Amino acid sequence: MKNLLIIPLAVAGIICSSFKPLNLPAFTVKKIVIDAGHGGFDPGCLGGYSQEKEITLDLAFRLGELISRFHSDVEIIYTRTKNEQFVKLIDRAQIANRADADLFISIHCNAYPKSHIKGTETYTMGVSSSEDNLAVAMRENSVILEEENYLELYDGFDPKSPVSYILLANLQQAYQENSLLLATLIEEQFSSRKERSSRGVKQAGFLVLAKTTMPSVLVEVGFLSNEEEEAFLNTELGKVKVATDIYRAFRNYKRSLEAG
Repeated sequence: MKNLLIIPLAVAGIICSSFKPLNLPAFTVKKIVIDAGHGGFDPGCLGGYSQEKEITLDLAFRLGELISRFHSDVEIIYTRTKNEQFVKLIDRAQIANRADADLFISIHCNAYPKSHIKGTETYTMGVSSSEDNLAVAMRENSVILEEENYLELYDGFDPKSPVSYILLANLQQAYQENSLLLATLIEEQFSSRKERSSRGVKQAGFLVLAKTTMPSVLVEVGFLSNEEEEAFLNTELGKVKVATDIYRAFRNYKRSLEAG
């Protein structure tokens, strides 16, 4: 009689639970959280006549509608749905974590003291490579100073301290590759348009990205401090183009992961 290989039931259970048919992709994107930056008492960046919180919410809805139209299998979750609504940074991340989302996209507008500066930037979590990148993260994170018990909520994080950003940089490492892939695809879409200029993919310590447990990016769609870009972001055509560019990047990202 031939020797039989006897596999303990516990081990067999592990093997079965980890086995996936060869015709199924290793990764799927079925649930995405779209985060419109700022809101409520926090207007975000101010242009000559517009507020960041209004533009980001409009773009968030447009992006969600595009994804829903062409990917009925993808669930869309918004971190906020009204301009009067303020959501803490940690709560935005927890919305995504509790939903067990596959992707988190935070939409923002930029600003700079020199009004000629313009262009898009997409950030992933990481160490700031320049003072400008750090300044963007500090500005976006500074809203926590308006939150009660922010030191306790954010584990002693000080949005004004460069040391805090060094300690924060180690988070999100497990999702860095996919986050960078999506960020690159977004900036490729932006740079393909003649009326847009891409400032590239960057890394900085954003609390809203650091606290998420899935691939995450923060998209700065343009500078409200630049007269030309503010006008573009407030036109119907401009909003359609920005939302479409982010959607196309999402589509390409989803296809890339699910190709197997």
